[in-house]
Amino acid sequence: MTLSNRLKNLPPHFFSSLVRNVEQALSEGRDVINLGRGNPDQPTPPHIVKALQEAVEDPATHGYSPFRGIAEFKQAAADFYKREFNVDIDPKTEVAVLFGTKPGLVELPLALMNEGELLLLPDPGYPDYLSGVSLANINYETMPLLAENNYFPDYSALTDEQKKAKLMYLNYPNNPTSATATIPFFEETIALAKSNDIAIMHDFAYGGIGFDGKKPLSFLQVEGAKEVGIEMYTLSKTYNMAGWRVGFAVGNAEIIKAIGTLQDHLFIDIFPAIQRAAAVALSGSQDCVDELIALYESRRNVLITECNRIGWNVVAPSASFFAWLPVPTGYTSESFTDLLLNKADVAVAPGHAFGVHGEGYVRVGLLETEDRLKEAVARIEKLDLFS
Repeated sequence: MTLSNRLKNLPPHFFSSLVRNVEQALSEGRDVINLGRGNPDQPTPPHIVKALQEAVEDPATHGYSPFRGIAEFKQAAADFYKREFNVDIDPKTEVAVLFGTKPGLVELPLALMNEGELLLLPDPGYPDYLSGVSLANINYETMPLLAENNYFPDYSALTDEQKKAKLMYLNYPNNPTSATATIPFFEETIALAKSNDIAIMHDFAYGGIGFDGKKPLSFLQVEGAKEVGIEMYTLSKTYNMAGWRVGFAVGNAEIIKAIGTLQDHLFIDIFPAIQRAAAVALSGSQDCVDELIALYESRRNVLITECNRIGWNVVAPSASFFAWLPVPTGYTSESFTDLLLNKADVAVAPGHAFGVHGEGYVRVGLLETEDRLKEAVARIEKLDLFS
């Protein structure tokens, strides 16, 4: 059997290779502290689990899900955006239910773009954006995210050809850099989109996790955003529901309709019981979110303090559950990553896996206990890299 060209052209999945390397080390009996993963380590809050249990017991949830999501979940998404970001969302026309945002990110080019059209992507950026490029058989170019520009793309550097792009992806708080957006940056983005007819997709996966009392900015909070684009929000991070595979897109009604039309033909919709529980997560008590943010912020403080203690000069992230740390002199992202795994039993994600401009950094997750974070840095200290 010959595979389709679409499958042959899919990029290698970086995270699967990282998992294999860690599993190999574990199979050898080594105590690996895995800071390279992005899978939340806390359980889903009990009241959300209970909501699912109750929904599963209701025979009304056992049939086929209605096309384009149940009204209860879409209303909860709209209410969530009004409460958290003071953004008005029409639940009937401006919400699309997603099987988690990863499928949404991958399928969006299929819904909006023709073969050969151009997608602009951030670099460094989430590697799975490239899956959508391959499946839709489109072209892409990257926009460098550099520390000296606060990890924002420099729109003045775009060429005339790049400005002909059909679609642009952005992501703040950013994975992997943890950078956060500003109102002036989003205003500049909207102006560029309007003047060049570029649709915007803002990946807001870490929108629920901000530190030092600051809430991350939603793209839709800025005037004109709904005229040019959408935002995707996942429940995976904010509510520790990664395995539930549930999220949603909100914003421009035409784009939302396009997503719905494509999903009608692919998989219709998510199990209704999961949607009911997701509605409870969005509309119920948010104490669990406050507690989660406090947990990650405490872990962040421990990590940064310990790194600075050993002479590793790093910048504290202001959002997300990642830290973006520079590699020491004399190492590449890959060689430093290999050194940490082989000599210290510490796994991190090498920056070059997120794009050319990720070289020189590693991504570290705040997804281990404070004691394990301290132990990881203590092991790195023994390598005598920062003296």
